[in-house]
Order: sequence, then structure tokens, then C-alpha cells
Amino acid sequence: MIIIVTGTPGTGKTSLAKAIAKKLKMTYLDVNTVIQDYKLREKYERKRQTYVVDEKKLSKILIKLIKVHKDLIIDSHLSHFIPKKHVDICIITKTDLKVLKKRLEKRKYNKAKVKENLDAEIFEICHTEAQDQGHNIILVDTTKNSINKCLSLLKDEINENKR
Repeated sequence: MIIIVTGTPGTGKTSLAKAIAKKLKMTYLDVNTVIQDYKLREKYERKRQTYVVDEKKLSKILIKLIKVHKDLIIDSHLSHFIPKKHVDICIITKTDLKVLKKRLEKRKYNKAKVKENLDAEIFEICHTEAQDQGHNIILVDTTKNSINKCLSLLKDEINENKR
């Protein structure tokens, strides 16, 4: 089974993805590591304090990794760019804007980056892009739910989607 976990930075993707991988005994894949290992950073945007990554190149590499691993949890706000035919479930994390703002400020994001990510959450960018790809989407609100509660909520839906 291939599960992607996507959502705006700060919404709980990594915590949830690692917990799912551990619970289901699946391989966890951090896309940031893939980007670094395969040298996919094209340039650094100082104003946004982020690297630009070619989603098509990244997707091709992730597809190759999917073919090697049978059970994989892929963690990234870019994971939803993987074509639907390679993915069983797309989990999208979301959270309350006030909570998200606090999480991003705790990470020491500058004001522009905080605003950009809050806007992405407001406009549900990851959700919309995942829908455009046709993914089988499960939304998870991490605002008040603990990781264990999120796992409990996801258990039945994941079991229903097993190959």
C-alpha cells in the first residue's frame, strides 16, 4: 500500500506520517531527504526562505522509489503531485489557523512565510491540488486530535483501502 501524507507546513504531516508508518509497519519516506539526496533544489528564494523544487522531476524519482517498496508512507506537502495510479490513499492534514500560526512562529518562520502558509491553508491549496490529481483523499484535522486519535480515526479508512 502506498500512502501519501500532504498538507500545509505545520499541520502535523510528519508526526502523523511517522505514526502511521510505525503502526502499520510500513517504510517512512521523508521527501525532503529525497530532494536533498537527488539534488533537486533548483534555487533558493531568500524572500520566501525556501528552495524551489521541480515537482515533475521529484514525482519521477518518487515513482521509482514506489516501485521498489511495496508499503510506503510518503511525507511531504509536495507528495500529492505523484500521479493517482501510484497512490492508494492521500491523507491531507489540516489545522485551525490560530494553531497553525503558533506552530509556524515556533519554527521561527518570518512573517512573509507565515502569511504564505496561512494563505495556503485558507485556500486549501494541497487539498485542491490533490483533488485535481484525482487522489482518494482522507482529511484529518490535527487541531485538537492527538496523533493517537488521528490514527484511530484513520484505521478503518486505511483498512478499507488495502489492496
